Amino acid sequence: MQYPSAFDPQTLRQNLARLEALGPSTPARWGKMNAAQMLAHLNVAYDMETGRLPVRLSAVTRWLLKVFAKQRVVGPKPYSRNSRTAPWFRITDERDFAAEKLHLTNHLRRVMENGAAYYEGRENVSFGKLTAGEWSRLYQKHLEHHFGQFGL
Repeated sequence: MQYPSAFDPQTLRQNLARLEALGPSTPARWGKMNAAQMLAHLNVAYDMETGRLPVRLSAVTRWLLKVFAKQRVVGPKPYSRNSRTAPWFRITDERDFAAEKLHLTNHLRRVMENGAAYYEGRENVSFGKLTAGEWSRLYQKHLEHHFGQFGL
């Protein structure tokens, strides 16, 4: 599947418009998360990238993720429903919908403003150095999966 570039202003506008259609009581079509938890879940990947959420992985874990999970995460094939989630991505407590939505909005803007050149060869905590295209796909694929989960 082809995903739009996270670095394109048009993609940002489309993502923000879809996000505006989400409310705190929007029901999920599948899965266990409510809307606020889903937003918090999406924020994890961005918070890991910025260092706001420090995740330390052993060399063995990083190697295993690169070999066995990287292609599933940054490759073109969409995620399946209820697919496995790393422990640090599991959100089970209640979250503030407005705060999580604002946090995600800021991340989406920041990624677009940083642009592809900033992300080219940038280190990912789980997978090592990624191309700008892989970073974009990582973010857009995850958004698409969960926006679809909530009918956005």
